[in-house]
Amino acid sequence: MRLLAAALLGVCLSAAAPEPFDSWLLSFREEALAAGLSAKTLQRCLGVVTPDPKVLALDQQHHAVFQQPFETFSAQRITPSRLARGRRLLKQHRSWLQRIEKQYDVPAPLLVAIWGLETDFGRYLGRFSTLRALATLAHGSSRQAFFRKELLEALRLVDRGDLQPQGMRGAWAGELGQTQFLPSSYAAFAVDGDGDGRRDLIRSAQDALASTAHYLKSHGWRAGEGWEEDTPNFEALRTWNRSRTYAKTIGLFARQLEASN
Repeated sequence: MRLLAAALLGVCLSAAAPEPFDSWLLSFREEALAAGLSAKTLQRCLGVVTPDPKVLALDQQHHAVFQQPFETFSAQRITPSRLARGRRLLKQHRSWLQRIEKQYDVPAPLLVAIWGLETDFGRYLGRFSTLRALATLAHGSSRQAFFRKELLEALRLVDRGDLQPQGMRGAWAGELGQTQFLPSSYAAFAVDGDGDGRRDLIRSAQDALASTAHYLKSHGWRAGEGWEEDTPNFEALRTWNRSRTYAKTIGLFARQLEASN
């Protein structure tokens, strides 16, 4: 019986073992070619890619961050210095922020709050290779199907010439730019906010915040209404990040910025 149990355990462990990354990558490249991606893009983006163990570790830890009490989470992020900087930026960029607000009906203080919470107003965009991070997660995360889709979308952004692989650096989960768009959202909702003919959410704050407003309006944002918990606008914020704690923190930061505007 012990030998049988050991044999069965060995079979189970073998079945549960992840596919080697190299063979997974070969299969993925075949899928990407069938989906219309060019061989040149795949070689540029995935030719020497390897899994990143730091990304997998962060994937396993990230849920704990949003399990903090709202008071603790928000106090750590809406600091006096960040609030003061947000107020300065609201005044400094009033003209183009008002233009975005008029076009998309999303209040400027809310957009600046998201900007501040996501990347400290563009000062920290993340240092992870987007393509390597997404490949790592598409292979080894518990959300493989989700990240496989995002990796395909990231490759399409390169294939279309929207982004260059070497410039695609951001958060560990593949988000890009000053307000941290996943590649699928970049493709669907990015807009040219500064009128230069490009959708550059990495270098252009105007593009990033206009795209954020476009995203929220496309996800049910209602003009002239508040964003308190359990309102339609609060639910629009939760499409940005499903955490209620995070959505409440955006709302509180925006209210504090609004009060000084």
